[in-house]
Amino acid sequence: MSKGRVLELFYDVVSSYSWLGFEIMCRYKNIWNVDVQFRPGFLGGIMQATGNSPPAMVPKKGAYMAQDMERLSEYYQVPLKQPGDFFQVVIKKGSLSAMRFVTAVQLVHPEFVEPVSRELWRRIWSEDKDITEPESILEAAKKAGMPEDVAKKVLATISSPEVKNKLKETTESALKYGVFGMPSIVAHINGKPQLYFGSDRFELLAHKLGEKWYGPVPQKSHL
Repeated sequence: MSKGRVLELFYDVVSSYSWLGFEIMCRYKNIWNVDVQFRPGFLGGIMQATGNSPPAMVPKKGAYMAQDMERLSEYYQVPLKQPGDFFQVVIKKGSLSAMRFVTAVQLVHPEFVEPVSRELWRRIWSEDKDITEPESILEAAKKAGMPEDVAKKVLATISSPEVKNKLKETTESALKYGVFGMPSIVAHINGKPQLYFGSDRFELLAHKLGEKWYGPVPQKSHL
């Protein structure tokens, strides 16, 4: 039992930091005994609504982030690698179709949300591959273990009002909590929501939960 402690993780696969936060949540959900709820949203909508802009668009910050990615990959043990054409892949192409697909998966086959999300991140942030074309999305679904016929049926629904509205609803829900970027965790502790932004606030979250932080790879230090 999670003692009523719910952690909502708002994320978008276009965000490398979201991948880090996602993997940490997956590693800690049983250790901390919390109810983790994946909330796939649309980062583009969050940025536009809050007047935020991608940090990499600041030249000095972008150069630092590219340099920092190798260190983050090693520390978090997540295979991060900067896309060859960051601006084209992340800023121009974006992730709307991918996040609609994740949303559609959550609606009808929630058991595949975790592996499908991970495979989409792997494509864009590890293998420098496309995540916008139908065949790209289907390839990610296949690697995530979804049967091909099931994945095709889900993909056929991503332009439906139900899927579009669900993604919009999740994004608007994030905004109501004060989310301005991703990943964002909304921790519901004793009925009170608290926002934690970024992939580097888990020590603070652990403190608030009354739990221990064993580092980004708890399996090693926890044993």
